[in-house]
Amino acid sequence: MTESPEVSARAPGGTVRRRRTLRRSVVLPPLGAFVAGVAGWQLVITLFGIPGYMVPSPATMVRTLADESGTLGQPTWVTLRESLAGFAIAAGAGVLFALLMARWQLMERSLYPYLILLQTIPIVAVAPLFVVWLGPGMATNTLVAAMIALFPVAANTLQGLKSTDRNLVQLYTMAGASPRVRLLCLRLPGALPSVLTGLRVAAGASVIGAIVGEFVAGVGGGAGGLGYVITESAVQLRTPELFLAVIAASIVSLLLFAVVVLVERRLLGQWHESALPTEE
Repeated sequence: MTESPEVSARAPGGTVRRRRTLRRSVVLPPLGAFVAGVAGWQLVITLFGIPGYMVPSPATMVRTLADESGTLGQPTWVTLRESLAGFAIAAGAGVLFALLMARWQLMERSLYPYLILLQTIPIVAVAPLFVVWLGPGMATNTLVAAMIALFPVAANTLQGLKSTDRNLVQLYTMAGASPRVRLLCLRLPGALPSVLTGLRVAAGASVIGAIVGEFVAGVGGGAGGLGYVITESAVQLRTPELFLAVIAASIVSLLLFAVVVLVERRLLGQWHESALPTEE
């Protein structure tokens, strides 16, 4: 007697097969696009004879990476530390500001316009002030990274806190819960998807901020980050090193983004629709 499809899907073997199929569907498309993109890149350069100082070929970049892998390791580590520190500051401050603004409307009226102003200020214009105040180096670059990443966290968290179902709020109120209990035990857990959305945006923004800070602040403490490598390579027309530094910055951003995604799956994977696997 054969089992029904529903029973087979619920069986352990069916679950394993479904997970493997899901992993293949997630990994194979971007991997195939990457291989096709690299092959097309190499083909275009070979066919049209584009000089290496304008656009290096993938083969040239691989050789450059093999020759200078040690020189990129330290700048990547510096930018990673600055981005991570700026991201942590922005995450903590953004959630705190959002909680204060959600708890007291006076705080929202007082703080939110300045958060918007902070987002609209050209960071290149104020970064030199940070150099004057803090000196060149990690402190300035971290502050610039936190400044850029703060608004997405605060704005998304506040939106999530204000989107709590009114019926649940009234239920908690009827049960005698204080405003602080309603905020921390009801509204904050319900706002987790919005909080994590803001953190995903801030993960990439913090890397951008760190590199912009490195453009302005230069080398501090004798250790330059990827922003310094990008500037130096561009001035000296070392295009392969420039491309590799940009790719390294993208990898740093992807690492921070992946950390947020892992946390999101851990916190939301069992109950929220956005983290549950989709069925096709």
